[in-house]
Amino acid sequence: MDIGIGVPSAGDSWKVVERAEELGFTHAWFYDTQQLCGDVFVAMAAAAMRTERIRLGTGVLIPSNRIASVTANAFATLNGMAPGRIDFGVGTGFTGRRTMGVGAMKLRDMEDHIETVYGMLRGEVVEMDFEGAGRKVSFLNPELGLINLDDPVQLHVSAFGPRSRQLAARLKAAWIDIVFTERTGIRDIERMRAAWDEAGNPADELYATMLTLGRVLDDGEAYDSPLAVAQAGAGAAIFLHSVVESEATSGRRIDLPDWQRELADRYHEVYEAYQPADARYLSLHRGHMMFVRDEEAHLITGDLIREKTFTGTRDELIERMGHLKAAGYSQIAVQYMPGHESMIEDWAPVLQAVRES
Repeated sequence: MDIGIGVPSAGDSWKVVERAEELGFTHAWFYDTQQLCGDVFVAMAAAAMRTERIRLGTGVLIPSNRIASVTANAFATLNGMAPGRIDFGVGTGFTGRRTMGVGAMKLRDMEDHIETVYGMLRGEVVEMDFEGAGRKVSFLNPELGLINLDDPVQLHVSAFGPRSRQLAARLKAAWIDIVFTERTGIRDIERMRAAWDEAGNPADELYATMLTLGRVLDDGEAYDSPLAVAQAGAGAAIFLHSVVESEATSGRRIDLPDWQRELADRYHEVYEAYQPADARYLSLHRGHMMFVRDEEAHLITGDLIREKTFTGTRDELIERMGHLKAAGYSQIAVQYMPGHESMIEDWAPVLQAVRES
């Protein structure tokens, strides 16, 4: 089993990635959330220059936010800096698009983007939609050595729904899942395996990555301790952000356990106070996956952190994550929080123990 870190992209996030490599982490996944983080490719380039073994991937790139030829160029350039250890993680966009008030992009458009990128990485002439018309594009002088088209760039597709899982299976791509509970993680990989099998792919060729958030608790530490809230609270808040935004835009209430329903209803009151009223998403997603905002802190309870994140003692986490490894995940990656980069020191022995179990 491989072990990874989720990286809030920054100009100096290479420092954490360099340390992660020393600690035995195999992968670093850099976030492509342009209104929350630094630029994903700038951050990856800096890490490529300071590391030797760890794989560097977009976690995940959102195709609507750049044209395909620019994406291909970025990966080809990175592949020259870190040959053979670059990963193209891609998805239809949750955070990076919701911070602009829009939902996920069309799967067909994502697939077109992937096809163009890989056509160019193969050195082919491919057609790309640009300004409403099809344009033929290709790398014109790769022989100069300014980019690397020789070493492979692995495709990883972030897929949560049935159609996106089918696409990942059809492309024989590696798969990325965001996992907040053991139950949903096992359910998700069972569904992905079904799509993989339906596509006729060999079962042992599915590479499955789960990315999660949480804290390794000290003995006797409460789930709502200041450090637990700082390191895992943003993971719990994602649940409330998603419920409230979905209900506000669709007008339909989601069926929840009573205690979660109460938290969601109280969060609606917070959400309705955000201004401007036509762009409440700007406030809702500030700090998304990175910190708990003051106005939402009273709703990020110990029960919610325990239920919606991988927070627990060392032994508890090894047991829970061991179940997910047994279910078939090839990699477990945990995000660190800005200002809490030392989290990787706590997580490294836990993940190493799961790897060796």
